Amino acid sequence: MAASDTLYYSHNLNPRVAVAVARHVGAPLRFVRADPMGRDRDAFRPINPNTRVPVLVEPGLTLWETDAIAMRLAARYAPGFWPQERREEVMMWVSWSAHHFTHWAGVLYFERIVVPRHFARGPDEALAAAAEAELAPFTAVLDAALAGRDWLVGETPTYADFRVASALPFAAQARIPLDGFANVRAWHARLQRIEAWRAPFAGLD
Repeated sequence: MAASDTLYYSHNLNPRVAVAVARHVGAPLRFVRADPMGRDRDAFRPINPNTRVPVLVEPGLTLWETDAIAMRLAARYAPGFWPQERREEVMMWVSWSAHHFTHWAGVLYFERIVVPRHFARGPDEALAAAAEAELAPFTAVLDAALAGRDWLVGETPTYADFRVASALPFAAQARIPLDGFANVRAWHARLQRIEAWRAPFAGLD
């Protein structure tokens, strides 16, 4: 990759993960904050017709979606972050996050953080309560998986950890219920000691 390769991002949940990955693996990217659903919509549509971020743009290659971007950057700069010999395990957690843990935690993030900032209506607390009920058994699964281990796959952090923890930096504001899940809380405290995870936007706008 050349230093001119560009990662378009915002401060929302999924772009935050992409920026954290890029900075953790030391990718020499140009970071551009974008508003593809607002002021940048028309200019952004040729880059990503979904008008969403993150997007990684390289000469001859444009990648939408956080997981694809993470796979690309890990392969280029830090193969151990998505280790080839354990790729199926990492992918298992990525898929589990998308369909279960982060899916329901994301409802809480959206209703309690995004809606008050960007919508005329208030949070749908009935929907949030239903999401909390759906989330609880998956939080218990994660807590059990972390018993006696520091990371989800292997002895060092991998993309599995970043992906499953996507919503947890917003846990207090989104009121994601973690009481009673000591292993999850300790695991995210370990992630918070990683500078790229704790402050992915440091020095960016």
